[in-house]
Amino acid sequence: MKTKFRNIITRNLAAEKWNFVVAIACTLIVSIADLLRPWPLKLIVDNILLGKTLPHSLRSFESFFHDQKVWTTVAVASVLIVLSAVKGFSVYAQTSITSRIGYRIAHALRRELFSHLQRLSLAFHKRSRSGELLTKVTSDTNSVRDAFSEFALTLVTETLTLVGMIVVMLAMNIELSLVVLSTFPILTIISVYRFRRIRDSARKVRKAEGNLAARVSETLHAIALVKAFGRERYETERFESESSETLNESIRTARLEAASSRAADIVNAIGTFAVLVFGSLQALRGHITPGSLLVFVAYMNSLYVPIRTLAKLSAKLSRAFVSAGRISETLGIEPECDDSPGAIEATALRGDISFRHVSFEYGAGKPVLRNISFDIATGQKVALLGRSGVGKSTIISLLLRLYEIEDGAILIDGINVKDYQRESLRQQIAIVMQDSVMFGASVRENIAYGKVDATDEEILRAAKAANAHEFISKLEDGYDTVIGERGGTLSGGQRQRIAIARAFVRNAPILVLDEPMTGLDVESEAAVRDALNRLMRGKTCLAITHDLASAAASDRVLLLENGHLRTERGSAGSTSNSRLVGNFDPALPRSVLCIPTIQNQ
Repeated sequence: MKTKFRNIITRNLAAEKWNFVVAIACTLIVSIADLLRPWPLKLIVDNILLGKTLPHSLRSFESFFHDQKVWTTVAVASVLIVLSAVKGFSVYAQTSITSRIGYRIAHALRRELFSHLQRLSLAFHKRSRSGELLTKVTSDTNSVRDAFSEFALTLVTETLTLVGMIVVMLAMNIELSLVVLSTFPILTIISVYRFRRIRDSARKVRKAEGNLAARVSETLHAIALVKAFGRERYETERFESESSETLNESIRTARLEAASSRAADIVNAIGTFAVLVFGSLQALRGHITPGSLLVFVAYMNSLYVPIRTLAKLSAKLSRAFVSAGRISETLGIEPECDDSPGAIEATALRGDISFRHVSFEYGAGKPVLRNISFDIATGQKVALLGRSGVGKSTIISLLLRLYEIEDGAILIDGINVKDYQRESLRQQIAIVMQDSVMFGASVRENIAYGKVDATDEEILRAAKAANAHEFISKLEDGYDTVIGERGGTLSGGQRQRIAIARAFVRNAPILVLDEPMTGLDVESEAAVRDALNRLMRGKTCLAITHDLASAAASDRVLLLENGHLRTERGSAGSTSNSRLVGNFDPALPRSVLCIPTIQNQ
C-alpha cells in the first residue's frame, strides 16, 4: 500500500492502542469461553451419568458428584449459562470497541481523501469522473471500515479459538486430532483459490459501481438537458446497461462466496464422519471415554465454524483490499500545484500583475499560450479578448495557480506567485464567473462563501452593493432561504448578483470577471452591470469578454490570437483601444454588453 494510506491507518491505530488492549483481552475471554463450553457436557456424561472417577483437580468434589447427582448436574449445567453470559458481555465490548475504531478510521480516510482531492490540480479533476471519486470517498472507505470493525474482530477471535481447540484436541488424543487436521490442506487450497477469484470479482464490481455512480451524477447534473431533448428513456437504458453489469458481477461474487461456504460445509461433514467412526471405535475399545468423544465432536463442529465464517467474509475482505488499493492510489497522486518550501503568506496585496514570457500547454504537445508577456498596474481595468478556446480562461487559471506554468513567471506585487501560499494568494483574488456556482445552502451562506467569518452586517452591505438585497428580501425566508443545488431555484441574473455579493464581501484587491453578463436579459443585465461598476472601483480588474464595445472602454485591451498576445495601451474609450478592437475578428459578437463602461477613477 502507499505510504500515505498506511500512515493514516497506523496513526489512527496508535491513537486507539488502549482500546485495542481491551479488545484483545475481550477476544481472549471469548476464545476461552468457547474452549470451555464442551467440558461441562463431558463431566455430566462421564462423571455423573457413568460414575467415572473425577480428574485429580476435582477429587475434593467426588462425594458430591456421587451423592447429589441432580444438584451436581444443575450446578455443572449452569456453568454453560455463566460461560454464555461472560462471552456475550465480552463480544459486546469487543464489537463496540472495534466498531468505534473502524468508524474512526473510515472518518479519517474520508477526511484525508476529501482534503487531498481538493488539493489536486484542476487537470486531474477535468479528466476524472465525479461519480467515481464520490464512490471512493463514500463506498470504498466503508469497505475499509468493515475490514477493521468486522473482519479484524472475527479474524482474531476465530483464529485464537481455532488454535486453542487444536492444542486441546492434540492433548486429548493425537490420533483423532490427526484425522481432523488431515482435512485442513484441502480447506486451505479451496479457500486460497476461492479468495483470489472473489478478489478479482470484487475489483470488477468496484469498477462497475464507480461507472454507475458517474453515470447517475452526470445525468442528474444535466437533467434539464435530458428533459429538453426528451432523452429520459435513452438515459434509463444506458443506466440499466451499466447497472446490469454491476448486478451480474455482484451475483458472481455472491455465488463464489456461497461456493466457499459450501465447500467448507462438505469438508466439515467428512471430518465429522471420520471423527465419529474412529472415535466410536476407540471408545468401544476403552481408549477414550464417551464424554471425551462428545468433546471431540463438539470441537470438531466448532473447529469448522471459524473456517466457514472466514469463507463467508472473504468477499468483504476482497472488497476491502480492492477499496484500500483504490484509496491508496488516489492518495498517492501528488498535487501539481503545491506550496513551495518557505512560501510566504499573501496579505494586503496592491494588485500589480505581471506575466513574463509565460507558456503553457495542457499536454499532448498542444501549446495554449506561447511566450505571453504583459503588465497590469494597480487599479487598472483590463479587458481580455479572443475567440473561444484561445486561452483566455487559462490565463485566469494560471493567475489563480489552478495550473502551474511550464515556462516563464507570473508576478504579483513583484513576487512570483509560486512563492506565495496558494490559499492566501487566492484570498486576495475575487472572481465572478459566467456560470456562477451556487451551493445547496442558504443565501447567507452562499454570500459568506467569499469570506467565511463575514458578519451579518457585511453580508447585508455586500448584497445591497450587488443589487441583490431587494429580491433576497422577497424570498420566503429572506437571507435564510435555502436555494436549490447549483442555484436551480434562482434566475441567472439573481445567481450573478449573489456571486457579485460574494466578491464584494471578500473585498479583495484583485478582481477577475469571466464573462459575467453572458445570457442575461436586459433587466438583469442592467442590474448586474451597475453592481459590477461598484465592485470594480479601486481594484485591479482583469475581465474576459467577447463584447468589443465594452472592451474599447476599458483602460487596456489584451488581444489573444493563436496563443500570442497583441496589446495596445490607452485610457478608457481611447483611440488606440478602439483601433485594436476595430481590427479584431468581425465574427465575434458585438451586441451583448459583457463588461460595464469603466469610468476613469
